[in-house]
Amino acid sequence: MSTVDANANELEQTPGSQVEQVPGTDSSPLETVSRVEEEGDIAADYLEELLDIADLDGDIDIEIRSGRTYISIVSENGDDASLKDLLGHEGDGLEALQELARLAVLSATGNRSRLVLDIAGYRDGRAGELRKMAEEAVAAVKANGGEVALEPMSAYERKLVHDTIADLGLHSESEGEGGERHIVVSARDS
Repeated sequence: MSTVDANANELEQTPGSQVEQVPGTDSSPLETVSRVEEEGDIAADYLEELLDIADLDGDIDIEIRSGRTYISIVSENGDDASLKDLLGHEGDGLEALQELARLAVLSATGNRSRLVLDIAGYRDGRAGELRKMAEEAVAAVKANGGEVALEPMSAYERKLVHDTIADLGLHSESEGEGGERHIVVSARDS
């Protein structure tokens, strides 16, 4: 039984439970699970074809969490070196492949996807780096006051940093445009 099947059964069997609906949809929770599962299958098929074309070996794992598809490409034999070439400089290749997978879903279904792609555990490692960066910025603001501007990062990474900073009790805002969009941390509440 897949993770999605287990989640669908949980939805059916848990009386009185609250199920999060995907924003911008009028779908029932079970329809949403089915739609998200379909997105994952389409994206996984697309990524599998890309791996075949590039003559790279990798297993594709699909997980559904909070109405969002998470796809991981991991090495079949535990050696992620060849897959790491797909990451590109500072994850640029990963972001491009994620966007291509999202476009494959859009093309096949007519619906935009919020899927998240990870290759060889890069996002988990990067999340740790981002938490540390956020903690250091919070410490600097608490020690010196003022504001601290962080390096530009993707929307997904900014979301992780905003959440960490909020958990630590400070304020953050995104500023800038395009590839220069970054977070500014301050003590100011808004």
